[in-house]
Amino acid sequence: MSDITSSSPSTPTTAAPSARNAPLPRLYSSVWRWHFYAGLIVLPFMVLLAVTGSLYLFKDEINTLVYGDLLRVEATGAPMLAPTQIVAKALAEHPGTLKGFRPSATPDEAAQVSIRDDDGLSDVIYVNPYDGAVLGSLWDGGAAGSPVMYVVRKLHSLDYVGWWANRIIEAVAGWAVLLVITGIYLWWPRGRKVGRFKIRSATSGRPWWRDLHAVTGIYTSVFILFFAFTGLPWSGVWGDQFYKLAYAAGLGIPDGYWDKFPVSTVPVAQALDRSPWIMEQQPMPVSKTAPGIGVKPASLDQITATVEGAGIAKGYAIAVPTSPDGVFTASVYPDDVRKERVVHLDQYSGKILFDMGLAELGALGAAAEWGVSLHMGQQFGLLNQLVLLAACIAIMTMAVSAIVIWWKRRPAGGFGAPRVPADFRVPPAVFVIAIACGIFFPLVGLSLIVVAIIELVLGVAKRVRAA
Repeated sequence: MSDITSSSPSTPTTAAPSARNAPLPRLYSSVWRWHFYAGLIVLPFMVLLAVTGSLYLFKDEINTLVYGDLLRVEATGAPMLAPTQIVAKALAEHPGTLKGFRPSATPDEAAQVSIRDDDGLSDVIYVNPYDGAVLGSLWDGGAAGSPVMYVVRKLHSLDYVGWWANRIIEAVAGWAVLLVITGIYLWWPRGRKVGRFKIRSATSGRPWWRDLHAVTGIYTSVFILFFAFTGLPWSGVWGDQFYKLAYAAGLGIPDGYWDKFPVSTVPVAQALDRSPWIMEQQPMPVSKTAPGIGVKPASLDQITATVEGAGIAKGYAIAVPTSPDGVFTASVYPDDVRKERVVHLDQYSGKILFDMGLAELGALGAAAEWGVSLHMGQQFGLLNQLVLLAACIAIMTMAVSAIVIWWKRRPAGGFGAPRVPADFRVPPAVFVIAIACGIFFPLVGLSLIVVAIIELVLGVAKRVRAA
């Protein structure tokens, strides 16, 4: 978002000093370099996140477009088959172990039956809820709803790369925050009255690209910060510390809530495709009724009747227990986050053990769910989707303009990084900012140290060559 003139801010010009150049030139030079390196680190990942995020905003629409022949049925007005009948039809054509069931949320929607085969792989079987006809199957995309969107989701989080990819995304989120802060500092008018909130039509070439980058960045900065902070709770280092802080401050699920019933050693995040952030590290409950001779699990018909009787919103899915002491779990994440709900039920009695809505998640837990609902474009429907789509396009525009600016300003055969004057000294404010970044974003602090070491080595090498 910087608004850099063609001369380096560290190189004095013959023009009279202006309000823009007067205050803290050393700090300005340092911030400019930070902005350059932050952009260098973040740019490819920001483009990836913006592209995949744009697609995932329209997850349901894309799934319907691509897989409409499986997802949609003709609403006949006849009564729908019972869940056990629908599951039986699916298992007859695709033998395996029942993993989950999602009843039709609307009269024209197919029921979905998740089945695990002997190799441990899962498929979703789509069944006409009126006549039990099996419409087809896809491999289970989990919360993404389809194989296509599963790939998009995994690319968005870099899960394909490995466990350390989560750390990369966390560092990118922290650097994106730093990018916004440094960009606003560089853009700040400093007494000038024109060309700050709009692209000046009189400019051309690199100045026009510079204005495009700066102005787009100013209007998009709040969305970049929103994307970063609503995604950080799911990160490895920052998210783990924030999770502990939530409980230490009494802003998570109230202490003792999980002590009412026996629990397993399996975390909720491992057992379910999706769960509220504040619940992910909590243990799954176990069924209180001990299995024995003649004791049978509750039927799927009983479970669906119980959760619907409890008022769960349409569009819910049921995870089926996979162990003798496991539980049924019904969960729903509708567009209206206030209707979000997770219900655990005893496998044998069918009684509700835990019923957790937004109010039971604690202040930070509820805030995280609001954040993810807005982040995914759900809460306010099409308006939410279009606003965030515009933000993603703006981020891609900033990335392209940054590349053009760098290409136009770089010297022949050079890298084009902002130069450091021979008498340059790091301002104390830079140390304060760096320490603050390191504390609040540990991976950003670590990467700052790496960048500083690289610059130090390159500087020493340059002096040796010049000697």
